[in-house]
Amino acid sequence: MTHKRVRKAVIPVAGLGTRVLPGTKVVPKELLNVVDRPILSYVVAEARAAGIEHFVFVTGRSKGAIEDYFDHQVELEAQLAAKKKTAILNELLAELPKAGEMSFVRQMQPHGLGHAVWCARDIIGDEPFAVILPDMVMDAEVSALKQAINAYDEVGGNIIVVEPVPHDQTHQYGVVAVEAKGGRLNKMTGMVEKPAPGTAPSNLIVSGRYILQPEIFELLASQEKGAGGEIQLTDSMFRLMETQGFHALEYDGVTYDCGDKIGLLRANVAMALKHPELGEAARAALTPFFQ
Repeated sequence: MTHKRVRKAVIPVAGLGTRVLPGTKVVPKELLNVVDRPILSYVVAEARAAGIEHFVFVTGRSKGAIEDYFDHQVELEAQLAAKKKTAILNELLAELPKAGEMSFVRQMQPHGLGHAVWCARDIIGDEPFAVILPDMVMDAEVSALKQAINAYDEVGGNIIVVEPVPHDQTHQYGVVAVEAKGGRLNKMTGMVEKPAPGTAPSNLIVSGRYILQPEIFELLASQEKGAGGEIQLTDSMFRLMETQGFHALEYDGVTYDCGDKIGLLRANVAMALKHPELGEAARAALTPFFQ
C-alpha cells in the first residue's frame, strides 16, 4: 500500500530551556554546543538524512539567533574565504537551507507542545508530517527519523518513536501501551503521561520523534489544557487514536536529552569520542579523569 510521503517536519524551538539555566539565559537551548556544533545542527542533519524537504520552526521571543544560524554570515564568510580556510567555510555553507526549505512561525504564548505544533498547521497543510523535539540528539546508524519514516511507509497511520527504560523510571516519562510486543514495531492501544510508579502499561517511553496525520490539527484546535496547564500533544494523539492507527517504533540508537545538564554532558562526551577528527584527542583528554 502506498502512503502519502512525509516531506515536512515541525521543530518546536520556543521553549525557555529552564533545565539548563543559566546557560540558556541569552543563548537558545537549541544552539548550545555538542562538541563543535549546536544541538540543532544534529537534529536538522538527522531530518535531512530522512528525506525531509521543508522545516517549520516554531519560535518564540529571544529565539532570533536560530533563524540567524541558518542564514549567511557575510563578514565571517568573507574572512574565511580571504584566509583560505576553505574546509570550515564549506562546512558552514553546507548547513544553509535551500531557497524555501525553512519557514519560521511564532508561538506568541507558551501554551505547550500541542499549541506549538498547531501553530504550524497552515504551512503543513493536508499531509502527514514529522514532529522533532530539538533537545533530543538521537545517535543512530540509520537516523531515528528515517527509521520512523520507513515504519510509516510500511504501516501508514501515525508513528511514535519509543525506547525502553528500566521499569522503576517509567513514572518520569510519557509511556505507550502496545497490543502485543513482537519486534520493534507494534500497534499501540494507548499512552499515559508520567504514570504513577508501578502502574505503567510498558517500559517504552516516548522519545521525541513522531509521524502524525494532519487530522491532529483539528483536535489540537479544540484541545483543552492538560498537564501543567498547557495544551498537550499527547492528549490530542490519544483522541486521534480513536479513529486512526498508531504504532510504536522502538528505534535502534541512543538518545541524549540535551535539555538536561547531565544529558548534554553525556552527548558531548559520546559525540566527541565518535568525532572523526577529534575522537583520539578527546579520548586522551578524558582518560586522566578515570584513572
